[in-house]
Amino acid sequence: MNYKDTLNMPKTDFPMRGNLPKREPEMQAKWETEDMYAQVQKRTEGRPLFILHDGPPYANGDIHMGHALNKIIKDMIVRFKSMTGYHAPYVPGWDTHGLPIETALTKNKKVDRKKMSVSEFRTLCEAYAYEQIDRQRDQFKRLGVRGDWANPYITLTKGFEAEQIKVFGEMAKKGYIYKGKKPVYWSPSSESALAEAEIEYQDKRSPSIYVAFPVVDGKGVLENDEKVIIWTTTPWTIPANLGIAVHPNLEYSVVQVNDAKYVVASELLAQVAEFIGWESYEVVRTHKGTDFEHIICKHPFYDRDSLVMLGEHVTTDAGTGCVHTAPGHGEDDFNIGKKYGLDVLCPVDDQGKMTKEAPGFEGLFYDDANKAVTEKLEEVGALLKLTFITHSYPHDWRTKKPVIFRATAQWFASIKDFRDDILRAIKEVNWVPAWGETRLYNMIKDREDWCISRQRAWGVPIPVFYGEDGEPIITSETIEHVSNLFREHGSNVWFEREAKDLLPEGFTSPHSPNGIFTKETDIMDVWFDSGSSHQGVLVEREELRRPADLYLEGSDQYRGWFNSSLSTAVAVTGEAPYKGVLSHGFALDGNGRKMSKSLGNVVVPNKVMEQLGGDILRLWVASVDYQADVRVSDKILKQVAEVYRKIRNTFRFLLGNLDDFQPETDKRSYENLQEVDRYMLVRLNEVVEKVRNGYENYDFSSVYQTIHNFCTIDLSSFYLDFTKDILYIELKDNEKRRSIQSVMYEMIVALAKLVSPILPHTAEEVWGYIPGEKEASFVQLTDMPEVKVYDEAASLKEKWTKFLVFRDEVLKALENKRNEKVIGKSLTAQLALYPTKETKELLDTIDDLRILLIVSALEIKGLKEDAPAEAESFDHTAVVVQPAEGETCERCWIVSTTVGDNAEHPTLCSHCGEIVSILEAK
Repeated sequence: MNYKDTLNMPKTDFPMRGNLPKREPEMQAKWETEDMYAQVQKRTEGRPLFILHDGPPYANGDIHMGHALNKIIKDMIVRFKSMTGYHAPYVPGWDTHGLPIETALTKNKKVDRKKMSVSEFRTLCEAYAYEQIDRQRDQFKRLGVRGDWANPYITLTKGFEAEQIKVFGEMAKKGYIYKGKKPVYWSPSSESALAEAEIEYQDKRSPSIYVAFPVVDGKGVLENDEKVIIWTTTPWTIPANLGIAVHPNLEYSVVQVNDAKYVVASELLAQVAEFIGWESYEVVRTHKGTDFEHIICKHPFYDRDSLVMLGEHVTTDAGTGCVHTAPGHGEDDFNIGKKYGLDVLCPVDDQGKMTKEAPGFEGLFYDDANKAVTEKLEEVGALLKLTFITHSYPHDWRTKKPVIFRATAQWFASIKDFRDDILRAIKEVNWVPAWGETRLYNMIKDREDWCISRQRAWGVPIPVFYGEDGEPIITSETIEHVSNLFREHGSNVWFEREAKDLLPEGFTSPHSPNGIFTKETDIMDVWFDSGSSHQGVLVEREELRRPADLYLEGSDQYRGWFNSSLSTAVAVTGEAPYKGVLSHGFALDGNGRKMSKSLGNVVVPNKVMEQLGGDILRLWVASVDYQADVRVSDKILKQVAEVYRKIRNTFRFLLGNLDDFQPETDKRSYENLQEVDRYMLVRLNEVVEKVRNGYENYDFSSVYQTIHNFCTIDLSSFYLDFTKDILYIELKDNEKRRSIQSVMYEMIVALAKLVSPILPHTAEEVWGYIPGEKEASFVQLTDMPEVKVYDEAASLKEKWTKFLVFRDEVLKALENKRNEKVIGKSLTAQLALYPTKETKELLDTIDDLRILLIVSALEIKGLKEDAPAEAESFDHTAVVVQPAEGETCERCWIVSTTVGDNAEHPTLCSHCGEIVSILEAK
């Protein structure tokens, strides 16, 4: 007789190998056929709303690990909320305007803009954006992200643009929008103004020069043979110099060096002398900065005055304490120049080339002008020192090339006019991590203006008309009319029609007595686009609402989307567009370096999914502390895949041992379970509580660790290990066996639900193999398991925690004897136990001690103090491990002296012989 056939061996069609790259797309196709998103929304309809508003990724190129990290975290949150009493619609979106798409067409697709109208070029941009959306949408769906993918929000759509115009109009109505000429970040490489959010800092090598400005009218304070020394790292701005700023409260020294006399801040004198190389100098006299106001110097090489002014922005961190001032090329310069009535001279054009307003340098690119200007200064004897320094310098975050400060006529949102309202709103938001509040608060508290105009073609036009006198015209009537035109035709209509055809019929203005109007040609900053989504999406979509419960993006969005959304929302509504903000770090390589093609360290989500599967990527996201920067590499992902394998094996073991279990008839009530089984339900309940709390607090690594530890420690190393001797060996209807199966059934149902937000494909696969009638055909159409109240939970936990400590000591003794070759597997051992008095009292209350310890025989011989010398001693017991006496049972593999007692089955122990006899009789 083959006794193996009499065992209840695990049996399940749930595969050992996940084969996720193949199975996941099949499952996703099924979800799509079943319209799973709609089913979830229908099921949760009427529940309290939870709105996670999607910050739109830019529609260009394949998704990267940052995208994957972001979308997976969002999906885990939304899935959890849908399973815990909320109605949580998720509307994904895309940001579609801006320079990268223009560049992609002109450089990559070789589109010649000069051979087509603005409108034609914009039509190509739109088509390209939709191609990129389709490409990225497929990749996001492949991650297992559930959302309204058929109806996303897209910033180039007519409805969105119409609402964006309304936001602009409301801000203009409140006086927050104005046009002015002032220095802004200007990118010659993009030929456009940039906002602070579009600036990143990189090291740049720049010339460092000290220049002498001769005094021509010292106002009785300075002599006309004395010179003021300035320091700058931008020689190309010297042609735009109109003044010199000194600090009113600093002390300045007039210094004799050979035949010349110079003015320098006293505090910086020694440093300046060393840099310039003065071998000796003498301080002739000193003055307060206030003494210098309105003194006139002469420009080093132009017949032009340079006015000395008093400025609080002057510091002694570097330089000479006398600051070269070009009002057209710096914010502080502009502000002080405005105060003293200086012109805003900006002799640099859109491409960064010097204009005719810089005689002698016209046509030179500004960076090339550095050398020419320095040579001119040397020629006229004004250059005292030239060196080079490497310093942090602002760059265009798209083109990665340096930017300049350049005064041009731009449109601004005056943040300072409602800054206090923004700061108040920041304090009312829940920030995770908490430092996010301080970070954004500090960004806003000193912010004056937001430059919202761009000199590009692909974007939402600024809806402003101009009268014959050049005055801008923005009225409620024009805004409403343009908004309606955009809603019907899209924003391309602005470029297709003349100004008169974009205005309301019969529109008149005192600024245009002859009825002749022109229109603005600049477009809005793309941050104004996405920053208006609270109006264009949260208000416009029936299933959503403003404010959203959560905005979730990378930490770079404090200066980006978090910022622009907050500014526009507070301007329009007085309130923040979000109740909470959660930010995550950046995805780095395994060594903590930024990923780049040149380093060859880029981990591509699509490749990971092709090789390992989307659930492995999702499990990686759950495993990391995402609020800081996170590391990912092939090695790290393989480690995650190993954890996945262990979790999957646990699921498979549970399912395999439920093959003959019908929950409707076989499931035992809690009261009728064995004590150790009740304890395991208490442990499961703790897991449910901890996992729910982890999800609730967006602490996914806690969820990951809790489930991983439960599967590997509580189950694989304990419960699933010892229960094999009951599950496999006893008769199918044995009460102990049904008790264990009842617990395993509870576990597999709970675990499938608990992992569903993180491992949706695997959870759904598991759900399909769980026996009996289920509450729903898909696990994502269920609710999370509730935390239960067990009256005996505390006492059970205390008792079994003590037992597990004792068990660990026994296992250690067994391991030692195995290493010494005294025994083989633990079932070949017999134990003589000498526990402490307290431990003996515990053991006296526990049934099936031999099975729990997985040995063939044991006996409690006495107390620990009675243990013989050969016993191995621990804190709670002393143990003597010996080879078990008897023969090995061919069916259960225990070593027993009863093997051979059953004449019909002489190779079985008496217990197995009895079971087989019963089976034969059936």
